[in-house]
Amino acid sequence: MDWSIPRSSAGVLVMVGLARDAGLSDEQTLAGTGLDVDAVASPDSEVQLRQELAVIANIVDSLGDRTGLGVRAGARYQLTTYGVFGFALISSPTLREAVEIGLRYFDLTYAFSTIEPRVVDDRFELVFTAPDVPEVLRRFVVERDLAAVRTIGRDLVADPNRPFAARFAFDEPNDVEPYAEVFGVRPEFGCDETLLHMPRDGMDVPLPRADAQAAAFAQAQCRELLRTRAARSGLAARVQDLLTANPANPPSAEAAAAALAMSTRSLRHRLAAEGASYRALLQEMRSRLAEEMLVGGRLTVTETAQRLGYVEVSSFSQAFRRWHGCGPAEYVRLRTGR
Repeated sequence: MDWSIPRSSAGVLVMVGLARDAGLSDEQTLAGTGLDVDAVASPDSEVQLRQELAVIANIVDSLGDRTGLGVRAGARYQLTTYGVFGFALISSPTLREAVEIGLRYFDLTYAFSTIEPRVVDDRFELVFTAPDVPEVLRRFVVERDLAAVRTIGRDLVADPNRPFAARFAFDEPNDVEPYAEVFGVRPEFGCDETLLHMPRDGMDVPLPRADAQAAAFAQAQCRELLRTRAARSGLAARVQDLLTANPANPPSAEAAAAALAMSTRSLRHRLAAEGASYRALLQEMRSRLAEEMLVGGRLTVTETAQRLGYVEVSSFSQAFRRWHGCGPAEYVRLRTGR
């Protein structure tokens, strides 16, 4: 998750609705965020991630540790809440490919969790963590994000009885009814990890509203929307230009600072003020160029790795999987069919 990329205000609007139903005023919910409810309700409005997290902090601080508050929040996120991203998911051919698309365009979601897919025996699992979220908000955020994915999965398969089971690393609450209501089954608590799992053999069953042409169109819109939101300005744009000028041997933070006539400390502080970091800009540059080289430039995986300064192709492939949710060869196949 890139904290510098803004997101639709629709997620904040969902939180405002949750807070209203719990008896909070809009002023309480949006206090200290610089947001007002009229702006948030505008269809094209965007917010910074830190603003949305501040909204969550206001809600948690005002309502306390109410049982099931996070999962009730997550159940409010329908496919329609996500706009074109939701359309890309619903038109996917299978649940597996919907997951891949979801991870590829993860910055178009409202999640604060990190979500890692994996296969264990006959199960497909999505593991949820939130290392960048303050501990006091972590349970709410993880429960909300997991419940939102469960709600999306139910909408995608159009089958309320399709099994999506949850496990939580948190202690079992006194009342598990809100959890059973949202997930359809009683989750497990006190586990080693927080995850959502489903039968592996159900991942490749065709989705009822699959549409190859609509999926291609929606994904193109997702790419363009993400590029627009990720467009840099100010110091971040100047650093990005330095990195892009020599992707095979990008300057270190120290060298970039010297080229911009400032100290390394000043560079880091000023980037942080813009919601960016040198490391995030470096990864963003590599991710963007890798996609352009593989898909647009039709370079091989090895050629792309070399042009981005990777000595080992395996290291590049691992990094690419972190950026896009799948390996480079699979990404090219999904994007181009070749």
